[in-house]
Amino acid sequence: MANIDASALELSEKVVAINRVSKTVKGGRILKFSALVVVGDGNGIVGFGLGKSGEVPDAIRKGIEDAKKNLVKVQLRGTTIPHDIIGKYGAGEVLMKPAAPGTGVIAGGPVRAVVEMAGIKDIRTKSLRSNNACNVVRATIQGLSSCVSAKEVAEKRGKTVKEILGGKANG
Repeated sequence: MANIDASALELSEKVVAINRVSKTVKGGRILKFSALVVVGDGNGIVGFGLGKSGEVPDAIRKGIEDAKKNLVKVQLRGTTIPHDIIGKYGAGEVLMKPAAPGTGVIAGGPVRAVVEMAGIKDIRTKSLRSNNACNVVRATIQGLSSCVSAKEVAEKRGKTVKEILGGKANG
């Protein structure tokens, strides 16, 4: 993950999931909360964090701090992604496809949070395997961060963008 300075960005946050976890000890149960939070600037930078604490607000605050340390840059093409991608993490697998302008965000809960925070306006997604929110968020971010633009592919292959796209150069 790239080191992006979070202090210079206007980041908004979204709580994806709050779980109550308990630990049984000799005296009874100890209840704590874990919060999965996604942050982004709405312009191609997104990150997620997991915060754990005895109180929900503290868990959310810790999740936001963790998310600001794990920011990644996402390649965009207009209001969508450059190409189809399958993001994988653990048992989580998310299929993401670019969509025409005006389609909107077609995505389930955890994927929708990541995509909206990244600033993607038109995309079609499908969560294929696990429905564990943490793994789905990680798979989505892994997939989005591995997207490459036509310009990058052209530079890598030593060709022009027009040659890569087969005549229609729209980056």
